[in-house]
Amino acid sequence: MVFEVYKPRGEKAEKAPMVSFSKSSIVLNKVAREKLGAQYVELSYDNDSKTIRVRAVKEDGIQIKKTKVFGKGFFKHFGINLKGRYEAIFDEPGNALYVKVDGNRSNS
Repeated sequence: MVFEVYKPRGEKAEKAPMVSFSKSSIVLNKVAREKLGAQYVELSYDNDSKTIRVRAVKEDGIQIKKTKVFGKGFFKHFGINLKGRYEAIFDEPGNALYVKVDGNRSNS
């Protein structure tokens, strides 16, 4: 018989940066905010790859209010209609989070 030992306090996996989308806002989890390390962000969208970029900027960006970025105008501008939670990929040299959203866009 081969027994495997249960270790309740084993090594914890690093938590992933997560980005949640609602009708009018983008919510960054603690890991995402810590990775960006900024109070302001720039939002951009790549239509070809269906990817949203949330990049930290020092000024002239959208302010992160607690955990939230108000993105209603961004969604409307690009015709994006998203709801749900997505894992983000952090690009350290670019100081940005990339969220692939699989083309969940409105028809308007």
